[in-house]
Amino acid sequence: MSILVDENSRIIIQGITGRDATTMSKEMMEYGANVVGGVTPGKEGLEVHGIPVYDCVKDAVASSSANASVVSVPPAFAKDAILESVENGIKVMLVLTERIPRQDVIEAIEFANSHGVYMIGPNSGGIISPGKTRLGYLGGNEIHRTFFQGPVGIMSRSGGMTTEIANLLTVEGLGQSTAVSIGGDPIIGMTYVDYLKLFEKDPETQGIVLYGEPGGMKEESAAEFIKGGGFSKPVVAFFGGKFVDDMPGKRFGHASVIVQGDSGSIKKKTRALKEGGVAVVETYSEIAPIMKKLLNR
Repeated sequence: MSILVDENSRIIIQGITGRDATTMSKEMMEYGANVVGGVTPGKEGLEVHGIPVYDCVKDAVASSSANASVVSVPPAFAKDAILESVENGIKVMLVLTERIPRQDVIEAIEFANSHGVYMIGPNSGGIISPGKTRLGYLGGNEIHRTFFQGPVGIMSRSGGMTTEIANLLTVEGLGQSTAVSIGGDPIIGMTYVDYLKLFEKDPETQGIVLYGEPGGMKEESAAEFIKGGGFSKPVVAFFGGKFVDDMPGKRFGHASVIVQGDSGSIKKKTRALKEGGVAVVETYSEIAPIMKKLLNR
């Protein structure tokens, strides 16, 4: 099994005629993703790599019975694109767009949650269930070398690190159930806790790798959830950006990577996760060996 997406996902791409979305749609299909339509207002009747383009989500869903979408539109139009998908019955949504105005993100998340829609991102690199389907650009055109099906779930605040961790596990013979880039913006739809709840119910997933960064309280929330018994499987965590702890008030990388005093620091996050029973590793190379050890128990 997997979480959120699989071979039965019928996907539309909002903004498909954009340069990046055009390349991404081809790579998704080459991996086997069932991309059934695209949406760009004013471009109905065109095709992108054989994918029919519609003016609106309503028409795309009516023609294809789509149940998942990828949002790849400029920030100013992202909220409307998200609301349109929710209103037309899309149940899983990947939002690639970054720098969406915060008020727009808050309204979009609230609307999605009120309709029971799983919203990944914004500023997500994608989600992949190896051997089944792929939404977004994780793995690029080397995806078959990077990901393969197996027992380890990955959830990461970085799209690039999602791919790097998958590659590290693959080299060590550990396949993945589902790997997801949760989004690098301060406000996102699904959080670590939301994914943990789904991974807990997935019999294929036997362990989780969590990649965290400075800033925010997302990792602390995950730690409290695990500590409270919400997740029973082994978790290995690794943090990037440890140097930010020594440079308070500065922002690096993702928009959410900012530390103010002890709030959002790697030290505080590490302490919370360890108290929850999570194996927090100091070096990247420790991830796979520690995960193997925990799985063998």
